[in-house]
Order: sequence, then C-alpha cells, then structure tokens
Amino acid sequence: MNKTSNEAPVGGGGHARFVGSIPHMYDTYLGPLLFEFSGADLARRVAGRMPGSIKVLELACGTGISTGYLRQGLDADATIVATDLNDAMLDYAREKRGALANVNYQQADAQDLPFDDGAFDAVVCQFGIMFMPDKAKALSEMFRVLRPGG
Repeated sequence: MNKTSNEAPVGGGGHARFVGSIPHMYDTYLGPLLFEFSGADLARRVAGRMPGSIKVLELACGTGISTGYLRQGLDADATIVATDLNDAMLDYAREKRGALANVNYQQADAQDLPFDDGAFDAVVCQFGIMFMPDKAKALSEMFRVLRPGG
C-alpha cells in the first residue's frame, strides 16, 4: 500500500485498517464479486428462520452490503444494529446505506460487545470473523448477546 495515501494495512492493536479509498474499492469491486450473493443468502436464511419483529446484530458489516439485504429480507418492523470495528467502513455504510429503515450503524469490537446479555434474536457475521484476532472470544461474545433460543 502507498504510505502517502493514508491506506495503512494495520492500525493500532494489530487490527486491519480500511481507510482512504479502501471502503469505496471494497464496496465497488469486492461487493459484486463476493458479498452480494452471500449477503442475499444470509438474509434469506435469517428471514426464513426468524420471521416477525426481531432484533438482529450484524458484526463486521463493512460497507453495509449484507445490511441492505437483511433490511430487504426481514419484516418491516425488524431492527438491525450493524456494527464494525472500523470507523471508515461505517462512515461509508452510513453514507451509502444510511437511509435504510430501522438500521442503526454503530462502532463495536466483536471481541468486547457493548450490548446486554440476550439483547438480540439473531447475530450474524458475513465474512468478518476472519479479521477477529481472538475468534473464541468473539464467538463467546456473540453467544452472550444472543437471547436463549435465538
């Protein structure tokens, strides 16, 4: 990466940073290649298993591609809290998909979630788990915030 472009591959704490033009490139080029199909599939699976007014936590939402598919596939009164560790990705998601009804974008570390126990009916993560340094801790946090039977 070009060091003068503000596109550093690793940020503080060893986490990957997706800044500068990366969110746009991610959304424009990787989106159609990887995330559109799997986002639609993820939304179908959640909607098929959990109809109605549910509360969904999306981890590592990136630019919000899967968030958009979730919003389209879930009941109108379902709510989605779409989170990402990276502020630049969230900023892009808010800019491009911020008008989605009942969607709240929030910065959060999947390894230390700022939500109450059992707060969500469903927890989803499209591809982000590969970026989580302590996967066991992240999975434990996902389970903690998932309601019993969720």
